[in-house]
Order: sequence, then C-alpha cells, then structure tokens
Amino acid sequence: QVQLVESGGGLVQAGGSLRLSCAASGSIFSGSIFSINSMGWYRQPPGKQRELVAIIFSSGNTNYVDSVKGRFTISRDNAKNTVVLQMNSLKPEDTAVYYCNVDIWRLGRANGDYWGQGTQVTVSS
Repeated sequence: QVQLVESGGGLVQAGGSLRLSCAASGSIFSGSIFSINSMGWYRQPPGKQRELVAIIFSSGNTNYVDSVKGRFTISRDNAKNTVVLQMNSLKPEDTAVYYCNVDIWRLGRANGDYWGQGTQVTVSS
C-alpha cells in the first residue's frame, strides 16, 4: 500500500554533513481518505536498539532526540510526501542504519505506520 524509498546515506568524516531523503508513494495517496500524520527518522547503531532521531508532524511541529539537537534538521514537503533529514556536524556516534517512518491516518484516525528499508550512515573519526 505504501512504499518508502530512502536515499542519501554514506560514509563521511566527523564534522561532515549528509542529507537523507525519503519519499512515500502508493495508491492510497490518490484520494483524500488517507493522509500522513507524522514522518520521522529512526536509527539503529550496531548492537543497539532502534531509536527515534527526529520527527515532524503534519502541523509542522518537530521533535529531536537530545543528542542531535542543533545539528540535525528535519523537514517535509507535504505535496510530494517527502521528508528530509539534514545532518551536520556529524559524529562517529551517529553511525547507524537510518530508517524512515511514516504514520498514516485514515479519515483522521491512526491507520498504521510504514518503514523504509534503511540506509547506512557511517561517520569516521
């Protein structure tokens, strides 16, 4: 029903920048019954649990995990159903697989969420 395509991961030196993009598509977006409530980025470092990095709601409100505040910026284009995570001043501890997540609503009620395939971000010291 919903496909998420991520791009932008890679290898970068500490202090560098990367830009992750995620585009959501699917037949459910052709009408007005379904909408995207939140779009977010999660990450899973090696051997650790997945954690929320940043999230942006349809209202435009955003939340960030403390460790990325001031360095990462999340934005979305509602017309294109895309979300971007701009990552600056990257640190080795930002190394992880980053996953895009979208929360779908149907007629104003939660209808489930979807995950991207993940993109590797590696920050070398």
